[in-house]
Amino acid sequence: MYSEEYALSKETTQKELVALVEKLNNDEKINGILVQLPLPEHLDEKAVINTIKPEKDVDAFHPVNVGKIMIGDFDFLPCTPAGVMELIKETGIEIAGKECVIIGRSNIVGKPQAMLMLHKNATVTICHSKTKDLKEVVKRADIVVAAVGVAKMVTKDMVKEGAVVIDVGMNRLPDGKLCGDVDFDGVSEVASFITPVPGGVGPMTIAMLMENTLTSAKIKAGLN
Repeated sequence: MYSEEYALSKETTQKELVALVEKLNNDEKINGILVQLPLPEHLDEKAVINTIKPEKDVDAFHPVNVGKIMIGDFDFLPCTPAGVMELIKETGIEIAGKECVIIGRSNIVGKPQAMLMLHKNATVTICHSKTKDLKEVVKRADIVVAAVGVAKMVTKDMVKEGAVVIDVGMNRLPDGKLCGDVDFDGVSEVASFITPVPGGVGPMTIAMLMENTLTSAKIKAGLN
């Protein structure tokens, strides 16, 4: 697998960035394009993402790919939600019929995660800042996916015995240590499976990015 890195200055203009994406769109040896988000405030993320050819959009953020995920007929999945699905698959637990609670409604994780769970016949609840009685909602979940960006907000008393807990959060404590959205030490006492931070979902996200790039190359070669 071959890669090119473009570390642009924060003064890069919208026109310059779009021109680079279009250049890569037309480069036959490039199968996947990844724009590291968030971008500086003066750049339009939406316009940049929309410039990427859907067949090279290995982050699956382009509206065409988002729509395909919605109807369940997709080429790529967003890397983090796809990694979460692989982790759950490895537990051997059947998703169909399970209560799944997703904390967070971002376009990058929360919303696509909900659709992937729905495609696997889970009963899905999406929680967010306006959710009432968050503790009670999470407590009924067989599978919890925490992706809200608040350090250790999911505590032991919020999780039912035997639940699968996937922590997508990445937060830095005042002492500089990384932690997730889940209080790992407490919740691990009741969960049947739980992912650590760091070292859990993060490596899976990278693996899924590689898989998407390989899939793009196979499609182009007529092998998929």
